[in-house]
Amino acid sequence: MRSILELELSSMAHGGEALGRYEGKVVFVGYAIPGERVRVEVVEDHRRWSRARLLEVLEPSPHRVTPPCPYFGTCGGCQWQHIEYEAQLALKGEVLRDQLQRLGHFADLPVAEVIPSPNPWRYRNQLQLSIAPDGGAGFLDASGARMVPIETCLLPHPLVWEMVGMMEMEGMEGLLQRLRLRAGIRTGEQMMVFETEGDIAPGIEVDVPISCVLLEDGRPVNLIGRNWLTEELAGRRFRISAGSFFQVNTPQAERLIELVGQFLDPQGNETLLDLYCGVGTFALSLAHRVKRVIGVESHGPAVADAWANAHEDEPVEFIEGKVEEVLPQLDLPLDAVIVDPPRGGCGSEVLGELIRLSPSKLIYVSCDPAILARDARLLADAGYHLERVQPVDMFPQTYHIESVSLFLR
Repeated sequence: MRSILELELSSMAHGGEALGRYEGKVVFVGYAIPGERVRVEVVEDHRRWSRARLLEVLEPSPHRVTPPCPYFGTCGGCQWQHIEYEAQLALKGEVLRDQLQRLGHFADLPVAEVIPSPNPWRYRNQLQLSIAPDGGAGFLDASGARMVPIETCLLPHPLVWEMVGMMEMEGMEGLLQRLRLRAGIRTGEQMMVFETEGDIAPGIEVDVPISCVLLEDGRPVNLIGRNWLTEELAGRRFRISAGSFFQVNTPQAERLIELVGQFLDPQGNETLLDLYCGVGTFALSLAHRVKRVIGVESHGPAVADAWANAHEDEPVEFIEGKVEEVLPQLDLPLDAVIVDPPRGGCGSEVLGELIRLSPSKLIYVSCDPAILARDARLLADAGYHLERVQPVDMFPQTYHIESVSLFLR
């Protein structure tokens, strides 16, 4: 294939690159938009596809905007700042439908319009910084091989970015590997989470009410303050320890809770299983609407958080363990299951156990359309009907797509 090409771009691929064709071969182009005519340089050539670098936009899309961030295109954190927000939402819906159709082989797609984020900027309640050997902080580039030093970022909530200005890296050269900044945007609480070479505790001085925590093999160790913070979702407070998972977009996390409740539509007598339950956001938000909730989570500190977040009169229990190891030990009638797995999805082992338990409803919270399509096909082949899919924009300015799906037996 020639190294310099002119292409008409036809669609957006899963992964955030626009897609065109040259002499029948698919060409992926980053930082471009479907409908554009572009000049590109081929940087990676394979038998069936190629990847190219954008050189010039010959005919721009009407949805192209000027990215406000000076690091866009160098830093790997965002992929879609060059696309107006309404068009980002439309493209995410198209990508989700395409993955379900091509990979999941679903013909009749019940995919709703994407629910927008109320804040397309300044929405992240947590941020992870990479640390260079000289102590400088930044983000990895798109390849993940090089760190881009940064002085500003438009995605973190002000409470998170405020902590960047508090940091003095002197004396931490070669010691600090990663720094995670977390905030409860509804509570105002702030936390710095350190990961260091050899789990050595850094010397820290603070003159503001902030918690500082060292992660040792994923376990939080107090340095200053508490090893957890609290955040409010849907009128309820949740404790979140330093290494526990929590959605990065607080208002959209509330939309997920709302959607899961709508899809579940509990009548008050159900037994509900919540897999990959984290700190209990779904299980506890629904506990007062069902007869019994069982949560399963492999991360010990998150299980401790879930128990701490539960009220004494709530019919909940939490099991610490890997989902694929706990499920074979369960033998009880289930009415509904919620799954919110990591990016790799549930897979055939977990889904096989869920099919054995045979709940009438299964609600799948997904952050990867391709993996959702794979798992949805396994469920459909076992007799579950994909009733509804509701995408939620958890990550504006990026290609990532969150969704909630309802399967009925």
